[in-house]
Amino acid sequence: METAELADAMSFPSEEMTLLIVDDDRPFLNRLSAAMQARGFSVSVADSVKAGLSLIAQSPPAFAVIDMRLGDGNGLDVISELKARRPDARGVMLTGYANIATAVTAVKLGAFDYLAKPADADEIYHALMATQAEKPETSENTMSADRVRWEHIQRVFEACDRNVSETARRLNMHRRTLQRILAKRAPR
Repeated sequence: METAELADAMSFPSEEMTLLIVDDDRPFLNRLSAAMQARGFSVSVADSVKAGLSLIAQSPPAFAVIDMRLGDGNGLDVISELKARRPDARGVMLTGYANIATAVTAVKLGAFDYLAKPADADEIYHALMATQAEKPETSENTMSADRVRWEHIQRVFEACDRNVSETARRLNMHRRTLQRILAKRAPR
């Protein structure tokens, strides 16, 4: 199906194919921007929370791809503002630090989907164009003990509004140890 036909068939918020990409990884940002333009999107790019919020204030896009961790803050702030200014927008969160707690938070704040990096342009495009009725593929692999521990820590961290000191107290863990754990990528 062509992009325009796909948009019509899935009853999108609008015919508008505007896309905001917010990511602080410049090479990835440039590649994804070019790939999405080739798929028919009118693309705006930002490499920080501040720049992303500024672009949303000027003209909220119909679609967005937002990195979770940015140099000047959290991508959750960007998705939240996008949904406040344009409730029908479809946002996809990207992160190299995938965990269940942040995925749930992202969806609660209005993200349509959540993808772990490295995600390619095809995966992102399909996530943007998916319908709610489409079910994600389920993995037959169970989580390792390290991954379960990581997920629990992330869930408590999100429940504490991303406050490291409070999370450390609730987990009965030293704050510096928790900071080191949070700085690492999720185990497999």
